Amino acid sequence: MRTSEGEQGGGGVGAERTPGGGPARPEERLEQAVRAAEQALIEFEIAVETFRVEVENFSRLHEQKLGPMYARLEELDARILEARAARSDDPEDRRRADEARARLMPIPGVEELLNGWMDGDGLFPEATAMLTDRPVRPPRRVRPSDEARKLYRDLARKAHPDLAQEDAERERREAFITRVNAAYARGSEDELRELAEEWAAGPEPKRLPSAAEELYARLEWLARRKELLTLVARQLEDGAIGSMLRLAPDDPDRLLEEIAERLRAQVAEREAELAELLA
Repeated sequence: MRTSEGEQGGGGVGAERTPGGGPARPEERLEQAVRAAEQALIEFEIAVETFRVEVENFSRLHEQKLGPMYARLEELDARILEARAARSDDPEDRRRADEARARLMPIPGVEELLNGWMDGDGLFPEATAMLTDRPVRPPRRVRPSDEARKLYRDLARKAHPDLAQEDAERERREAFITRVNAAYARGSEDELRELAEEWAAGPEPKRLPSAAEELYARLEWLARRKELLTLVARQLEDGAIGSMLRLAPDDPDRLLEEIAERLRAQVAEREAELAELLA
């Protein structure tokens, strides 16, 4: 995620004078600083949320495409250790084989306790379908289009809660942005366009003049919020999926296929090794 300190910092505090040419009042300069900090924070928050959606979607695709291969490798590793233990009759080999098999086993007793609805890995697909009254289907591929990104950024700039000056207006914006985030996570251009129309037709909030003490408090809150977002961005970037995504931000499908090729080669090697041990 490309979020430099320059992007986070926004424009400078800026003007020292009023539009008429006279010196700016301290409150006006403080208001300018708050507005600049608000806009910088909004841009940073948009970047973080965009990257979070990308990480979430890539994680879903990663699990859907590569999960079965990882499971196959783990099963083959356990069977190889079991075959070695059977050949050597060594207690240490048996211990390693038992540990590998135990990692693949569900939690004992869960299936009986829940009457066959689930095991240690979660609800059975049939149980999920029955409870939700929906057919079982794989997770849908979601990657927001360029148009969806543009709509999301425009809405986030216009409706961001940090632009509110009253509690009621902030609550309205927070509820609206929650819907915007959900539509963006689904990659739905139609929903985002409808939300843009809804926002344009809504009431125009009024900005009340703020006292200097309130402006200072606002700047302090914005600074704390920026620190929190910086931490969230760092956690996303340093996570396993975020680190993988940074290797090929423009073509994650190619990265997944490269990993899949390596996993297929490892599966073939393990299968050959197991066949040799069982021969």
